[in-house]
Amino acid sequence: LRFDEKVRVVVFKSQVKGVFCAGADLKERAKMDDAEVGLFVRRLRNLMDEIAALPVPTIAAIDGYALGGGLELALACDLRVAASSAKMGLIETTRGLLPGAGGTQRLPRCVGVGLAKELIFTGRQIDGQEALSMGLVNHSVPQNSEGDAAYQRALALAEEILPQAPFAVKMGKLAINRGMEV
Repeated sequence: LRFDEKVRVVVFKSQVKGVFCAGADLKERAKMDDAEVGLFVRRLRNLMDEIAALPVPTIAAIDGYALGGGLELALACDLRVAASSAKMGLIETTRGLLPGAGGTQRLPRCVGVGLAKELIFTGRQIDGQEALSMGLVNHSVPQNSEGDAAYQRALALAEEILPQAPFAVKMGKLAINRGMEV
């Protein structure tokens, strides 16, 4: 995707109804030794960094659960659209873990330090409407009977981006991302 000039916007969605991304398989992770866990977390963090670094806008269409690494995936995207019924949270502390794929950096940049600490410390799950009110998502939409309301809104958002000058959009993304690092 990084090198395909025909790609102008990337929308992340799930093929599983009611779930955006449930995060890591914690039963599988529990069987790993320390070295394997370290490698797993590094690879996951690198994947999220690669998604965040894509030169085109990325949109997460959250039509269901986005927990742990699933929310970290959504946070790696530039824009997030959620069904009002979606459930989101960095729930790792409820499992004796720490968000390890960038959530501890991306969530505070999105919602502010105090609120990010509260959400991470408590492991609280929030719905799409709450996520909108705190700035975690750009849009919250009522879920439809097909279970893809967030995806449909994400496509509409992508359609708004497509007519814009591709170079200007890419440079705008780069300038914002670099500016956030200063």
